[in-house]
Amino acid sequence: MSAPASPELASPSRALPVVLARERGLDPRTKILLVVACSIAVMSPQGSRFVPFVLLLAVGLAVAERAWRRAIGLPLAALAMWVLGWLLPGWWPNPVTAILSIACVYLIRFVAAIGVGAHLIATTSPTRLAAALRAWRIPRPVSVTLAVMLRFFPVVAAEAAAVLDAMRLRGLAGAGGLVRHPVLSVERFTVPMIAASLRASEDLSASAILRGLGSRRVPTAMHPPRFGVADLVLVPVVAALVAGALLLPAPLA
Repeated sequence: MSAPASPELASPSRALPVVLARERGLDPRTKILLVVACSIAVMSPQGSRFVPFVLLLAVGLAVAERAWRRAIGLPLAALAMWVLGWLLPGWWPNPVTAILSIACVYLIRFVAAIGVGAHLIATTSPTRLAAALRAWRIPRPVSVTLAVMLRFFPVVAAEAAAVLDAMRLRGLAGAGGLVRHPVLSVERFTVPMIAASLRASEDLSASAILRGLGSRRVPTAMHPPRFGVADLVLVPVVAALVAGALLLPAPLA
């Protein structure tokens, strides 16, 4: 029995809006540079100055993508880090809150950087990523590895959800199951995940060979990466955020 065709292939009327939406988005090279620049900024010695502005950028990208869960989750996570890292030690000073404050000072930086990186992962297909890396003349081993990794993580996430559902039926998932059967819960999650990861890596390797990723010929991209209006609009936005981070008082200082 043949596999059902994907919605993009089965309905041309549905495929056209999807393709147009991808074309109107940011160029993959712009998103890669944005992730690298934001990560360097927030991880620098004075990175706490840039964290609120990088968070604002990450929320704006999530809203533009209509990823409402991420747009709400990022500010809530940053707010929790701010309360635990800045307010709680002042209210209740002790060694535990001091250690928690140090941890949150660094974790809030990761929240900001991951928020921008999540936009890259959610909106960039492996094909477009490979085309962008080829346009940059990135060595083939690096570009193929990154493209396969971008396909690998969603597969592992889906397998983890399936394993957790099976564990939930057996009463081994959640905090209660972990407390009652700690060793069994870890075993029932780890062993299937290792097997699923190995199976997924083999399937993705075979798919990469069939797609010609190991060929010496340069493939032709159906939608070659091009800088568009969205990339030009992002330049003054990032410039304004950088100026605000450098000129305005540091909120997390």
